[in-house]
Amino acid sequence: MYVELKHLRTIRAIHQAGGLARAAEMLNTTQSALSHQVAGLEDQAGMELFVRRSKPLRLSAAGHRMLRAAERVLPEIDAMEEEFRALRSGKTGRLHIAIECHACFDWLFPVLELFRHAWPEVDVDIRAGLAFEALPALHREEVDLVISSDRVPPPGIVFNPLFDYHPTFVASSLNPLAEKGFIAAEDFRDQVLITYPVSRDKLDVFTELLTPAKVEPRAQRTAELTAVILMLVGSNRGVAVLPDWVMREVKTSADYVTRPLGPEPVTKRMYAATREEDATKPFVAHFLRLARSEPVKLQRGF
Repeated sequence: MYVELKHLRTIRAIHQAGGLARAAEMLNTTQSALSHQVAGLEDQAGMELFVRRSKPLRLSAAGHRMLRAAERVLPEIDAMEEEFRALRSGKTGRLHIAIECHACFDWLFPVLELFRHAWPEVDVDIRAGLAFEALPALHREEVDLVISSDRVPPPGIVFNPLFDYHPTFVASSLNPLAEKGFIAAEDFRDQVLITYPVSRDKLDVFTELLTPAKVEPRAQRTAELTAVILMLVGSNRGVAVLPDWVMREVKTSADYVTRPLGPEPVTKRMYAATREEDATKPFVAHFLRLARSEPVKLQRGF
């Protein structure tokens, strides 16, 4: 049986209108064309879809089955068409981004590469200098979107959830902690911890593990770039805790080991903060959809 979207729309319209004449008006067609369409559909089904002798026109049992399909499928199609109309409108705008996460560059650049092809007229910029006073800058309209894992929304700001991630321990395979199944706070007491050069309240290893346990690492060393941190870790100069999406390469390297933080699993959520009035702009909504899907590919090693 070959069913087209127009068939589902016809069934729904006749059911809503209670007759062919009114349904034809709703669908901007003729009653004769609609009658032929129904007859052809009934021929395919091998049974009547309407009880002809009833007024208003009533669906048969088979017609009700098709109506259920129409009520399930057509809203999805209507929503998709509306989304496409939204994507075609509002082609110009500004998307200046501040980041409260050094490691986010790993997934943000692929997202922006896809975004710029879809929205070539949107002015995109990354305002790294505002990275750690980002929310006030968002409120002052100096930036338009903030990438953050700290959900403390001030008035007028919406925190749009993107994806969950796991802060993950990484060390040289020569490090004694390589023998452990998970890494607890106490394990850091005799380790050099390599982090990004940001305050402790911006580092998952401190906020989720060390600070609550009142544990200090033996020493702390900083590096700006994720690649440098991993190079130092691979040389057994220290250990690090990084988001799981940056681990796709080291997981297959004999030079490294990765372990979960424990004993309870640590899960964090990444957000994109926007002003309330901007969250539904078509190009912002598209960016959010990309930012929800692309990082997951990195987490899975795609």
